[in-house]
Amino acid sequence: MPVGDANVPADWRAWFDQQRRHVDAEISKHLNVLKAKIQPHSQLLEAVEYSLTGGGKRLRPVLVLETCRVCGGAEASAWPSALAIECIHTFSLIHDDLPAMDNDDLRRGKPTCHNVFGEAVAVLAGDWLIAHAFELLASEKVDPRIAPELVRTLARGSLDMIVGQSADIAGEQLPTDPELVKFIHRHKTARLLEASCKLGALAARASTDKLKGLAEYGNRLGLAFQISDDLLDRTGTTENLGKRVGKDADESKQTYPAAFGIEESRRRAREEIEAAVAALEPFGPKADRLRGLAWYVITRDR
Repeated sequence: MPVGDANVPADWRAWFDQQRRHVDAEISKHLNVLKAKIQPHSQLLEAVEYSLTGGGKRLRPVLVLETCRVCGGAEASAWPSALAIECIHTFSLIHDDLPAMDNDDLRRGKPTCHNVFGEAVAVLAGDWLIAHAFELLASEKVDPRIAPELVRTLARGSLDMIVGQSADIAGEQLPTDPELVKFIHRHKTARLLEASCKLGALAARASTDKLKGLAEYGNRLGLAFQISDDLLDRTGTTENLGKRVGKDADESKQTYPAAFGIEESRRRAREEIEAAVAALEPFGPKADRLRGLAWYVITRDR
């Protein structure tokens, strides 16, 4: 696939759909094991299952699995990290939707967790997912020689995401600030996608150079992903996105379109994708799926 070609090939889409189904199946299998062990004295696990199995792109676990493969690792070594990153992502969505945060009623076309189970259970479901993510990385399925670095990587990405979310909320009270927009996007979204790529590389015991290249890819991909999200909130539809559109402007959010305009935002998103693809050059053709994923980020409509 030539660099600069934003048309994602059909065979790539088929691969990505298969990967998403694979992740969905592993999540369901994992939840079934948990349900057999945990006594259902409340709706907690039901709320966790509702949110974890609610669909979505599964971008982060797919990144973990594919970066591991690109670095020559076995898929089995990446699964704990893939499940852990999706737990962190799902926790962030549950809490982000709460009335005290973005106050959303829809997520992936379904009622949000707090609308189904109540705010208290939704908060606890998010809390449980955070703790369980790190439990996964401390399990017997993880090589103890790399577990500490996996934990550090996931913790750093999660902490940066929370810092970004906090800045996002504080920014609603401030005039549009391009530098603040960049800070929010870098922390709220890019750092967790960067962590996804690093987790996959670490699971494969990749070299420092490979780890650095994939971290750069993930960071640039994450920035483009959030710019694309900002644009879709302006130009997308509730039917396609599965959530309310136009809320960024309604809540005076710090976004790329607000700071730079729609066309300049599109240009910057493409610039980030080109930089992401360039970071994959040392990996050669075996990273073509990651290249396809990069172009998908700015050509998607949901």
